[in-house]
Amino acid sequence: MIVEYTGRQFAISASLKKDIEAGLEKLTKILGDFKSKVILTAEKQRRIAEVSVSRRNKLLVGVGEGTDMMAAVDEALEHIEKQALKHNGRRRDTKRDKKPEWKQEAPEIEARMAVGATASTAVPVVVHKFPHVQRVTEAHLVKSDECVALRPLTIEEAVKECEFRDRGILVFRDKTNQVKVLHRRKDGKLELIEAP
Repeated sequence: MIVEYTGRQFAISASLKKDIEAGLEKLTKILGDFKSKVILTAEKQRRIAEVSVSRRNKLLVGVGEGTDMMAAVDEALEHIEKQALKHNGRRRDTKRDKKPEWKQEAPEIEARMAVGATASTAVPVVVHKFPHVQRVTEAHLVKSDECVALRPLTIEEAVKECEFRDRGILVFRDKTNQVKVLHRRKDGKLELIEAP
């Protein structure tokens, strides 16, 4: 604990320094190690004590006023003690965010069993069961009329129309009014699906 004293129109005695350091010693139990500045001012009949404690990135300031300098110092130290307890309480009471449920991984369930015709020929096997929770993603649906032919088409016309529209699927009706689907497979070939 480093203490810096400043006296403004006031001579700081050794006994007063000792009392101030005893009060600051009590604060080290709450705050830990810190640096402090003590400014003692005398103005006519009143005495003002300003104590500032800097701890890491937090500055605590207490001001006390009275007719006696020790009473003013005690008041200033009381203010700092209240601030320190409030600050420590906030830090302790701050709740941490829980992990969102969708990020928590379900534990993999594992079952052991033996496979074989008899007990002597049985081989131990580990069976893994994956989480029973199914992750479902919402389907992204877009309504489109480009894949539907409005007039009846022959199969040759439907193939040309599918190439022209640059789509992987085309729904059309043939001359007999039967619904057919022309679908492009992953290998690039066209597949004709007839609806019943």
